[in-house]
Amino acid sequence: LRLAGNQIDVRVSVIPMIHGEAVVMRLLHQTGTVLGLDRLAMGDREQHLFRETLGLSHGIVLVTGPTGSGKTTTLYAGLQEINDSERKIITIEDPVEYQVKGVNQIQVNEKTGLTFARGLRSILRHDPDVVLVGEIRDAETASIAVQASLTGHLVFSTLHTNDSPSALTRLVDMGVEPYLVASSVDAILAQRLVRVLCPHCKEPDDSTETREVLGDTIQAFRGVGCEQCRQTGFSGRRAIFELMDMREDLRRLVMEGCSAGQLREAARAFGWCSLYEDGLRVVGEGATTLAEVLRVCKAGLTEDEG
Repeated sequence: LRLAGNQIDVRVSVIPMIHGEAVVMRLLHQTGTVLGLDRLAMGDREQHLFRETLGLSHGIVLVTGPTGSGKTTTLYAGLQEINDSERKIITIEDPVEYQVKGVNQIQVNEKTGLTFARGLRSILRHDPDVVLVGEIRDAETASIAVQASLTGHLVFSTLHTNDSPSALTRLVDMGVEPYLVASSVDAILAQRLVRVLCPHCKEPDDSTETREVLGDTIQAFRGVGCEQCRQTGFSGRRAIFELMDMREDLRRLVMEGCSAGQLREAARAFGWCSLYEDGLRVVGEGATTLAEVLRVCKAGLTEDEG
């Protein structure tokens, strides 16, 4: 599909319902440029640590979150930072959403037997420096990714978990030995997408409910609705993040089989901030509402945050 000179891929899902068919279409702008890290609007700490992680020669970097939370966009932004003639980058994806110059991209095709696991095995025979696995779906793929990281490759992939600490326990639950998780994973970035307030109609939110949560330290805003945003009060989306970088204390806790909650508490000693806390930063910037942050973070809130 071409629209206004731009190449657009359309992913269509159709489900038969009792009153007709339900159709969902996802539009992917193939001719658009991949966002750089600066465009993702991470917090200073998260951006600094993520850039440090991109400079590693080996290890695993995980991006976690639900479907449609922007994980692929973040992974591509990371790859773009290190996409030069000195590194050989190979990806295996399902599907390839964006074509990136200088990156060797493979699309999964389970009908022909090209799964993530089989494709990853083949990739490692091509002497890559950086490997991107679209998703770790099973124990076999997880095991190969770990072995790849331990043999001198920098591996990027995604998982579906509520927060960054849970990604570590998820790998253990999939059958990866705790000592292998501890020695291979270097960073986990969890994220969600929140709607951005329309700049044309947003106004200060001084409601009692908002003040009870934020106090007087953060000025919140809300969307009124106007013609520019079609009366929704919002225009566009952006991500909120939490990044857990694996310090030695955290690696030790993983080897000891500690829970996600224990890992979360230990990470706070190193300045780790939750998705909810990063969401409050975005609220303070006037970019979104408290209600939006609570909506996307509800499943991962601790008792203190909730």
